[in-house]
Amino acid sequence: MSFEIQRREQDGVVILAPDGRLALGEALEAFRASMEGLLAEGATRVVLDFRRVDYIDSSGLGCLVVSHTRMARAGGAMPIFGLNRRALELMVITKLSTVFRIAESEMDAVNMCYPERQTKAFDILSFVEQQRKSRAGNGEE
Repeated sequence: MSFEIQRREQDGVVILAPDGRLALGEALEAFRASMEGLLAEGATRVVLDFRRVDYIDSSGLGCLVVSHTRMARAGGAMPIFGLNRRALELMVITKLSTVFRIAESEMDAVNMCYPERQTKAFDILSFVEQQRKSRAGNGEE
């Protein structure tokens, strides 16, 4: 399975859109190199579009934490949007949902890069309640 990262810009913010599994190996090295390159360029407003990331392993989570820390130390922001259900659950279970700024849409994530803008953060509680109702409706609970 291949891993690619597309880069685009919107409103002065770099948007990285990985495609594939963010897991130990070449994919993780490519992601790490992209983040280091952005920091070397002086980019401090980066949005991660995870709509096409279908899996994140523990190494991927570690890389995200390191990238987030480095971006914060540089005075920047690194919101994430488009996480699938499994990735959102992982963020909640590991309590990383309290570390990362998670947005519902690309525009919300871009706005999170600018402190003076009104933003709508992802509502984790609503997500958890929705998952419970969905499981109950499917007879899983």
